[in-house]
Amino acid sequence: MSMLRRFMLALSTSLALGAAVPAGAVELAADEIVVGTVSDLSGPIAMLGVPVRDGMLMRFDEANAGGGVHGRRIRLAVEDAGYDPKRAVLAARKLVQHDKAFAFIANMGTPVVMATMPIILDAGRLHLFPFSPHRATYTPLHPLKFQNFAPYYDYMKAATAHLVRARGYARTCLLYQDDDYGLEVMKGVEAALEGLTRELVERTSYKRGATDFSSQIARLRAARCDLVVLATVVRETVAAMAEARKIGWDVDMLVTASGYSAQTHALGGAAVEGLYGVSVLPHPYAEGASVELAAWIERYRARFNAEPNVWSVMGYTLADLFVRTAEATGPALTPAAFARALESMQFTPDIFGSPIYRFSAEDHLGNRHGRLAQIRNGRWVPITDYLD
Repeated sequence: MSMLRRFMLALSTSLALGAAVPAGAVELAADEIVVGTVSDLSGPIAMLGVPVRDGMLMRFDEANAGGGVHGRRIRLAVEDAGYDPKRAVLAARKLVQHDKAFAFIANMGTPVVMATMPIILDAGRLHLFPFSPHRATYTPLHPLKFQNFAPYYDYMKAATAHLVRARGYARTCLLYQDDDYGLEVMKGVEAALEGLTRELVERTSYKRGATDFSSQIARLRAARCDLVVLATVVRETVAAMAEARKIGWDVDMLVTASGYSAQTHALGGAAVEGLYGVSVLPHPYAEGASVELAAWIERYRARFNAEPNVWSVMGYTLADLFVRTAEATGPALTPAAFARALESMQFTPDIFGSPIYRFSAEDHLGNRHGRLAQIRNGRWVPITDYLD
């Protein structure tokens, strides 16, 4: 049984028992709000998990410096699951039972999210904005789960269709991670091609943490693909493109938002030039930044002695959504009250170029759009507006 099927079964059972939102499950202190996150700080996507954590820390530090939220300081409780669903389950239980987390924000990776979401929801905790653009993170509608990243299916359907129409590709193929993440991307790509009366010519998978893509690239080249869609993360994106270039195959590639990062071109260099990617928001390059963004970049550098990237921005903006919603909720903070406040809010574009996030009582997905970017001369350049 897949991780997604296990999640849906657990959720259905929970709803049938009337236990989706246990009464009085959260013990909120008078002077503190604990926010939990199950991240990857040591595994294959640690290069994403670390800046996301740092971005959240920065925003929560700012809130605490201003007196907190209605007199409560925010404490970020971080557990490293190393992108391992089994470790993630233990981490989620610790954060619920020991740390008394009021909410979970930015849990990292689809396999981790699918394994931990039932635990969090059954405990009556808010499950907010996970780094898994999977439809199960906002459907079926649940009072405590919210997502603001456009789902893989939707944005990869739009991005694939746009590129195929614009560039006239005739033989689209797919390299995907063999899990729920990869399968969601596959469904989106297939739907795009079906709408164009075309088929996915070839597909080949890899296991999480793989480093050798020689057999997969050889298979795709033999299929004479002219566009390869990548359901990969940063390291795997670089490895796949480097292998293609090594054997002299200059095929165009399109990666999901999981590969849209400055680390991709920093690690890949010339091998990743021309890569297309789906962007939720622009990378925070210092060159050409607005006065406000430049000041934010300097604060981040001073705080962490590192350059911020798009994952830093995502962590910061997710924490900002939490702070602003908690402030709007008022002193009587409960998961249900927070959820009602979030359903009534609209978050306008910020200094980072984020899309408009809005939620409602009927729709807990705050954004359905992504836009295309391409690596040109060693940096990501947006090439479309947000795609429908």
